[in-house]
Amino acid sequence: MSHTIRNVDFSPEMNFKTTTSSGKGGQHVNKVSSRVILKFNVLKSELLSLEQKDILTSALGNRLDTKGNLQISSQKTRSQHQNKTIVTERFYSLLENALTPEAERIPTKPSRSSKIKRIKKKKQVAEKKQRRQKPGIDSLP
Repeated sequence: MSHTIRNVDFSPEMNFKTTTSSGKGGQHVNKVSSRVILKFNVLKSELLSLEQKDILTSALGNRLDTKGNLQISSQKTRSQHQNKTIVTERFYSLLENALTPEAERIPTKPSRSSKIKRIKKKKQVAEKKQRRQKPGIDSLP
């Protein structure tokens, strides 16, 4: 399922907004809108199936607002174009990771050496606790 996400063009459903970057900068930073914010509504998307929407809302629940919008922003570089590329790449990787099913764990049996180590450790602990006990009536000859 994950390999098909990169092949889908979500650009018609993506909304890009640009703002001025925050933080330190010279005179140039106050005039240029280099920060890019991508907004994508998961619930209203026509390119995703109902099953995919359910998976995304549960996997990305903390990143979605009440209307189902996924918002990603980048201000790493001074270039608006590069920030747009970064945001788009991050968007696709988020979707890919959320929609990739986790591999099922195959239970394995403990190895022979691990069993021996466990029993050896148990005996050491038992001996240590035995030595801590006060000598009682049963220990007298």
